[in-house]
Amino acid sequence: MYLDNDDERVLAGEFGETRQKMMEILVALGEVYGAEKLVPITSAQVSGASYKTIGRWGLAWLQSLNARAAVPAVLNPIGMPREGWQEFGIDEEFARRQAEVVEAYRKLGIRVECTCTPYYLRITEYGEHLAWSESSAVAYANSVLGARTNREGGPSALAAAIIGKTPYYGLHIVENRRPQVVVEVENGTGPHAGHWGAIGHVAGKKVGNRIPLFEGIRPNRDHLKALGAAMAATGAVALFHVEKITPEARVFTFDTGDLDRVTVTQDEIEALFTETEVEAVAVGCPHCSADELRELAELLRGKTTTKPFYIFAAKGVAKHNPDLVSVIERSGARVIADTCMVVSPRMDEFASIMVDSGKALAYVPGMCGALARIGTRKECVEVATS
Repeated sequence: MYLDNDDERVLAGEFGETRQKMMEILVALGEVYGAEKLVPITSAQVSGASYKTIGRWGLAWLQSLNARAAVPAVLNPIGMPREGWQEFGIDEEFARRQAEVVEAYRKLGIRVECTCTPYYLRITEYGEHLAWSESSAVAYANSVLGARTNREGGPSALAAAIIGKTPYYGLHIVENRRPQVVVEVENGTGPHAGHWGAIGHVAGKKVGNRIPLFEGIRPNRDHLKALGAAMAATGAVALFHVEKITPEARVFTFDTGDLDRVTVTQDEIEALFTETEVEAVAVGCPHCSADELRELAELLRGKTTTKPFYIFAAKGVAKHNPDLVSVIERSGARVIADTCMVVSPRMDEFASIMVDSGKALAYVPGMCGALARIGTRKECVEVATS
């Protein structure tokens, strides 16, 4: 793999041991995937931020590093809200360790805006090279924004943030971004026919790690977010196209004549929806947009919750929509920043959780040890307030 003179000097240790280690990670990754060079990135998003997932050894590794990020970089959700963690029911020992994780990243120059939706915080342009690690963020960046990123692991995203470059392979290369399978969504009139998280949950299992092209659907941006997040969770989809909707499907003409075709049926979608009793309700996986907070505020206006109802959003999004947060929280629901239902130990305390997300439906059983039930946001509000 070609390295320029500055890269060679970093690899030789002239800019410190940490930068040397980070370059070694990138070079090893590039050699594994046959990258011909490194490419500069405009931003990074680093996973491995919750103490629940990285533990004491991950924290020790972070604390051993000594460098600063070379590009704007943010964290994935951590295991608790940085403010009000006591009210959220977080153990003091966990909170202390989580604070140490956050401080370690802060010293490395990573912006402590802990979210799986970094695209709400910074404008990302079509064609930009990124090093993002959270699966739903990667799917959104590639598919909805037309930026270019592979699904990075936590260490490789951190390495890219510190070096400011990432290996040029995979989805950074235009030729590798062509669709590999066509997906048709069966038309139907059922109550969940337009639940994009459910559609993605089914589609991800069918397409695996292939790049799908959807035909005959017209989702908006929040729908696309839900669709991609679910496919990344049940499959390994890092990029998808929607005919006449997503940017590359408008820029390029794809020949789909020889591609496999799969169908997501209404029966498959409806099979995901159950009437199981739940102990708590949680939405915002991925984190809620301002429009989603507005919808929840309207649904909750004048109502009172009867069971724990958590709504997860980036702190920056919640901060810029205080009126919506106020309406939501008057109902007894809580808008929670920095964390999410998947990576917080708080959610491990519930045996059953209702979610509005195909991604959460896939992850909650394994990550939280809880039964997961999916519904629309309207259904989630009805269950939380009944």
